[in-house]
Amino acid sequence: MDKLFDFELTARLLGLDFVQTALLAAAVLGLVAGVLGPLIVMRRMSFAVHGTAELAFTGAAGALLLGVGVEYGALAGAVVAALLLGLLGGRESDRDSVIGAILSFGLGLGVLLLWFYPGRASGKFGILVGQIVAIEPTDLTVLVVAALLVLVVLAFIYRPLLFASVDPGVAVARGVPVHILSPVFAVLVGIATALGVQIVGALLVVALMVTPAAAAARITASPWRATVLAIVFAEVAALGGIVLSLAPGAPVSAFVTAISFVIYLTCRLVSYLRGRTRKQRPVSGSGAQPLLSVPTR
Repeated sequence: MDKLFDFELTARLLGLDFVQTALLAAAVLGLVAGVLGPLIVMRRMSFAVHGTAELAFTGAAGALLLGVGVEYGALAGAVVAALLLGLLGGRESDRDSVIGAILSFGLGLGVLLLWFYPGRASGKFGILVGQIVAIEPTDLTVLVVAALLVLVVLAFIYRPLLFASVDPGVAVARGVPVHILSPVFAVLVGIATALGVQIVGALLVVALMVTPAAAAARITASPWRATVLAIVFAEVAALGGIVLSLAPGAPVSAFVTAISFVIYLTCRLVSYLRGRTRKQRPVSGSGAQPLLSVPTR
């Protein structure tokens, strides 16, 4: 327990270059995850994120075996996953089964590729659960460029994508190109998921991509407020997870997921208390006006 809360050791480690690089990478990832998260929750794509992460893991394992940068392999695997989900999961009734098939295939192939890898076991373990020492300045450059690409593309398609996410039937009737927006958004999610493989690991990247947004959705119905809160929650989880993992030298993902889950439980409690307060609030009969008035003849 003393090792877990060794503030002096943590302060010393925060001065190291590789830790500062990891913190910058986590900050960028938190921003991207917070922006995409509310749309992922609205579009019910949480399971798709997990499936995409498995193929990102497969790509990272393949890159590790070939001696290529892990970040490039993860990006390639995630984009392939997004394209497969878009091509094979067009019908909503088939989507879960398609994601399950891709998830299991990606995980099995990734495990096989790691088995072939002759290097250190720590490199294999880091792909699964994250490892901040694996993040080099060149990795940070790739991450920042990919994150900017995701944010720029999302800025162009955000309004029609939000409309299609809230009411897809009306969006189709209004001429919104839903069939184009869905695969484009899937690719953006795939890229963002791949960015988290080295920090959080392929198995638990969903803790940053989904949990902060799910927590924000418990306390606000506004997409804008939910996005701001999701960014804040994701940043707290990502940066806090790294800082807490320094002294014990434990995997970052353990702390990131713990912080995300605590935030989620807190938001659920706030939502519950708000609901009880509204139920207990007395309703005044005199002068009370309905929120929506229906004109009568």
